[in-house]
Amino acid sequence: MCICVNCRYVDRCTTYHAVEHQHGQPHLTNCPTFEATEPTIEVNIRTHSEEIEMEWDVVGCASFVEESGKWSKLRPGELVPT
Repeated sequence: MCICVNCRYVDRCTTYHAVEHQHGQPHLTNCPTFEATEPTIEVNIRTHSEEIEMEWDVVGCASFVEESGKWSKLRPGELVPT
């Protein structure tokens, strides 16, 4: 799971914005203003028949500041991306 969902900066981070784009998810903001320091992104590649699926997760970041449930507060009632 992407650590960003519990990060204070998730709604303004350029790295999370890129992850949203890769997943085809709606953006929390259209104009992110925060540049994460040393994000580590893990990309899992799966094949289903002839279809290739890529899952991007931020698994480390020097800028990470925990704010448990931050993503859920911004999108109440929606399932947290996994």
